[in-house]
Amino acid sequence: MTLAARFTRPARAQGNRPPARPASARSSDVIIVGGGLQGLSSAVHLARRGVSVRLLEAEYCGRHSSGVNAGGVRTLGRHVAEIPLSLAARDRIWHHMEEFAGHDGGFVPSGQLQVCETDADVAAAKARIAELEALGYTHETWADQATVRELVPSMSHHVLGGIWVKDDGYAYPYHVVTAFRASAERAGAEILEQQRVTRLWHEAGVWHVQTQRGTYEAPIVINTAGAWAGELAEQVGDPVPLLADGLMLMVTQRVAPFVEPVLGAMGRPLSFKQYANGTVVIGGSLRCEADPVGRHAIVDMATMRNSAITVTDLFPHLRNMQVVRAWAGVEGFLPDQIPVIGPSVASPGVFHAFGFSAHGFELSPIIGEIMADLVEHGESRLPIHPFRVNRFTQQENT
Repeated sequence: MTLAARFTRPARAQGNRPPARPASARSSDVIIVGGGLQGLSSAVHLARRGVSVRLLEAEYCGRHSSGVNAGGVRTLGRHVAEIPLSLAARDRIWHHMEEFAGHDGGFVPSGQLQVCETDADVAAAKARIAELEALGYTHETWADQATVRELVPSMSHHVLGGIWVKDDGYAYPYHVVTAFRASAERAGAEILEQQRVTRLWHEAGVWHVQTQRGTYEAPIVINTAGAWAGELAEQVGDPVPLLADGLMLMVTQRVAPFVEPVLGAMGRPLSFKQYANGTVVIGGSLRCEADPVGRHAIVDMATMRNSAITVTDLFPHLRNMQVVRAWAGVEGFLPDQIPVIGPSVASPGVFHAFGFSAHGFELSPIIGEIMADLVEHGESRLPIHPFRVNRFTQQENT
């Protein structure tokens, strides 16, 4: 089976698919706003279906949280609403990434382990596994203390067990960004950088999208503008309480191999992995101050210190390991910590995918498929009702 056949959904009735438009310098079938992974994935899926796509990126593709993040390919610990999407992304695309994108993105199926350090952690972990099993999900399993020691022999002896997901792993974010971009362009998508969108409006059946370099037109707009997507959503009549906040991670010196799975902790924030070159990447929703207008965030060393303490509690032999660099970027967070995915409720022809709240990396390959399905057919094969854009205003009105 060819790549196009494997990863392109067969055409059905035209549904919501935009009519063919004559090619011009300013006109396309679809405009995607935002060149992070969600936007690039949408461009890949749509262009492979023969839709003319123009993607507008304010800076350069992958500039913020898409290009530099912890790289976790994680179904472990997901909000229940995200589980069908995360399993589809992992099993249908991440484990076939080279076939999908022409590059494996550095994907390593290392497994992921969320460790329990207290009796309360153990009780919470076992309750979580039981909850998922009652819903028909079996990807999260209990690992007792002996199993944890088998998986990670260097782990501190105080760890009592953990939740194990064997098919999860990690990848290299900027490799994935680059692969998605190249795939989109090979399929015919046009990607324009340094094109910050300042305004959009609907006139004569067409959306007009204004940037500092000109105005573009399309009947369909996809809003994947990350931490800045709330501004566009408000312009089209879909206000959301999106917070642009900072997110950090740190990278250590190279050390001898001591851990293969990606690690998290049940009772405190942690995302921890060792790459093949020996460096260790430490994250775990490390928040910091952000300046969305200036489009940057500020590293908070005190917060990073707390995460480093967690690491050395789990691996005492790392106490003298040096941090060689740190990174802070701007991410979009929503109050319930799950994204907006789906059509606008106020403006026909607009679709949203934003607010991934520091865990959108793993979902990105399937988000593009969902956006393409919505554009072409007006519906998604995957359940996206929990992610509707008006869920916050609905709560306020009830």
